Amino acid sequence: MDFVKKHHQWIPALLILGILAGSLPYKFGGHPLTDEIFNVVGTFLGLGFFKTSGAYIIGTAELIACILVLIPSKRGLGGLLTVGIMTGAIFFHLASPLGVEVHYMVDGQPMVEAQLFYMAIVAWLSGAYLVFKNKDSLPIIGTADDA
Repeated sequence: MDFVKKHHQWIPALLILGILAGSLPYKFGGHPLTDEIFNVVGTFLGLGFFKTSGAYIIGTAELIACILVLIPSKRGLGGLLTVGIMTGAIFFHLASPLGVEVHYMVDGQPMVEAQLFYMAIVAWLSGAYLVFKNKDSLPIIGTADDA
């Protein structure tokens, strides 16, 4: 029981790591699915730079979140960053033309990706758990003293 009590935060941290780090090759590799997602969101926002650079911006933030959740003293901050990123992902899946199922083309063949939305929810919940469990170490939210 002491082992579980001591290491219970590793499960959500590893879920975040698996989901966010697993998407990095797509974000930095120019995958057609990633191109479609950021094209749709960039168009929806009216931000041309987001169509071409959004994957790199979000990918970099996700990489930072992955690093932070691996450092026990920074895990709450990594969870908070994950919650922020995944809030955006969930919002755009629901409120923009992107949709829960993302339709895109690969070599002229239509493809559908439906699990990204659900993975965003799992990452969001995992991040929220880490924020809750580490709230005392977070500036403004908790009682952390930097003085």
